[in-house]
Amino acid sequence: MSAKWSKEEIAILEQKADLYTKEQIARMLKRRGYHRSTMAIKLKLNRLGYSTRPTLDNYSCKEIAKVLRLSFSTICRWVRLGWLKASKRSASCYQVRTWHLKQFLENPPQPIKERIESLDPEAINYLVGNKV
Repeated sequence: MSAKWSKEEIAILEQKADLYTKEQIARMLKRRGYHRSTMAIKLKLNRLGYSTRPTLDNYSCKEIAKVLRLSFSTICRWVRLGWLKASKRSASCYQVRTWHLKQFLENPPQPIKERIESLDPEAINYLVGNKV
């Protein structure tokens, strides 16, 4: 049976998830006195909706929603409707590649075209790496 994650451990995970690999996070936790395997970190990050890819070239629906200031359910609905291409990571979590997000934002479906055009250009630039 594994030890329950403390609030401090989860806070560290959430703070470091976007910038570091699971191996780096394991070392950071160890320096603070927490001993978690990279597999435990990967599983917890997945449950929290964060990316665990070492290159971090993709996003979870939660990450996209946070940056674009939209609701998580809105992003998931776009995925379920097939408007935003994504792969399923778990029962309730999708992984969206940066390239697919860029395509979606450049050519949004007609019903939400105005909504996409009203999004903050700096947020879009942050996600896809160039002006859309």
